[in-house]
Amino acid sequence: MQPKERRTRIVDKLTANGYVEAKELACELDVDSSTIRRDLESLERDGQVQRTHGGARSVPGVSADVPYSAKRGVRLSAKKLIARTAAADVADGATVVLDSGSTTYELAVALSSRDDLTIITNDLRIAEYVAGLRRFRLFVTGGELIGSVYTLAGERTVGFLHDYAADWAFLGADAVDVTAGITNTNTLEVPVKRAMIAAARRRVVVVDSSKFGQRALARVAGIDEVDAILTDPELARDAARSFGDRLILAPVDADG
Repeated sequence: MQPKERRTRIVDKLTANGYVEAKELACELDVDSSTIRRDLESLERDGQVQRTHGGARSVPGVSADVPYSAKRGVRLSAKKLIARTAAADVADGATVVLDSGSTTYELAVALSSRDDLTIITNDLRIAEYVAGLRRFRLFVTGGELIGSVYTLAGERTVGFLHDYAADWAFLGADAVDVTAGITNTNTLEVPVKRAMIAAARRRVVVVDSSKFGQRALARVAGIDEVDAILTDPELARDAARSFGDRLILAPVDADG
């Protein structure tokens, strides 16, 4: 396992539990304690964790967001599959809000074959990609930069979104749970995501199956506040059933 993927796993566990024990991580990830120590030191330098004696905990009042560079390559095939499935429902000429994240980035790529789209995003990576296409109308929200994830957030971002009406909003999520709903690690992004939900006629959460059955710090929305949750077909059947009709599993043949 590469360091980026291992550190993503550590932060995912921290998001779910609020605390991680170094010995337990070493056993679970099949590495020695010195490797875990270096991982935690790196994550602490990035402001993602607060080290404690024997482990680490969430930083009080601060996001435990995984840096974009670490997220991008994790479960990439699943994210591409989700993105292609989502893009298939978007008609030419639509106005689409794209939330920040690595799965929504893949959706931007999948939408590149469409014509005459208007894209609204708070993700600078997505904005850069769409700008390079030179075929779509692009709106980038204002706001303060959350540097490690290239995301704009804050009151200006929310105010910007309030002025627009979109056909689609595609949102990412740090965790999805039947009871807790859609939750996020970074509290700064929650009002932005809620503004995206309010701005669009149809709201879809695009999230890979590893995020299910977990809870992050801040509640974004209940399951009934979005129209669909789209994930990859690796989600366990029992877990999928509990979400009812709102859950959509991307078909494997969307691979093409």
